[in-house]
Amino acid sequence: MDKSPVQYQPITCKSALHPVRGLFPHYWDLNVYRGCEHGCKYCYALYSHKYLRQENEEFSNASDSKNERSVSGNYYNHIYAKTNIVESLEKELSRPGRRREFINLGGVSDSYQQAEEEYALMPDILKLMIKYKNPVNISTKSALILRDFDLFDELSKVAFVNIAATITTTNESLQKIIEPNCSTSAERFGFLKRFKKTEATVGVHVMPVMPLLTDGIENLEPIFSETKKIGADYIIAAALFLRGQTRKSYFEFIKADFPHLYDQTRILYKTGHLNKEHKAGIYEKINFLSEKYELSGDYIKPVTDGLKIVQDKCGIENKLEKKKQMTLSQFGIFSV
Repeated sequence: MDKSPVQYQPITCKSALHPVRGLFPHYWDLNVYRGCEHGCKYCYALYSHKYLRQENEEFSNASDSKNERSVSGNYYNHIYAKTNIVESLEKELSRPGRRREFINLGGVSDSYQQAEEEYALMPDILKLMIKYKNPVNISTKSALILRDFDLFDELSKVAFVNIAATITTTNESLQKIIEPNCSTSAERFGFLKRFKKTEATVGVHVMPVMPLLTDGIENLEPIFSETKKIGADYIIAAALFLRGQTRKSYFEFIKADFPHLYDQTRILYKTGHLNKEHKAGIYEKINFLSEKYELSGDYIKPVTDGLKIVQDKCGIENKLEKKKQMTLSQFGIFSV
């Protein structure tokens, strides 16, 4: 990974919300930042920087050739902050058709990465969600989210809120290699436990499970055990999927940091997808641990239940049921 110093660059956006295609339960995705300092070795969003120069990304400075040339760089160390996103969001949420629609906060990059300490855009975004009573979903690897605890608490009283943390291992030395600039796994469990005191639902995302690296029962069981202890509403898991830039980057990481696993890892992904037998073995462990600790792998049910409180069920229930079936199949909590 590029070791260059991290650079922050303010940019303006024409649209704060982007439609979510497919069967995801949320309608919109909101990304405060482009790029992410967390430096996770399995990051699937490395591709996204290339879109910053494209017209359909809707950055208002894209027509300026000088600015266009400057919108580039490494995903991990060149971070773009959408400094006008609060104003854009206010305009969009004030439209009758956008009120109380389900919004995902940070589908491409973490909303609470280190740049948020400097720009502090999230508090005003959450205040708008409270004002318009929009249900939200957020997954983060940063304990900085606790800074806005009171805002999430207030929002959870007027709209559905789901707060999740990705946790791939409880081995802190391994975690620091895989996710070098994130809060520790213990800190992530810590903030989830705090948020259980609100009316929000909380979940653990064991995503991805990395073959040969984090897929052993000795790695997975402590995650499930701690998830049970904090009283999380659900836990979902998914095996590592490699494509595009992520595939190349991940193989380079394994070769450099775990060379004894490199050849085996390449063999497991020789077709572009994880070997079926190995994948089935991972999900057998997940199913076993889910049953042992009596943990739900259905994250759609709390979403459905929460949205029923704040939204008319009409037009939502069928979409969520389809997503539920896809989720159980894709994440393999109850099926391989």
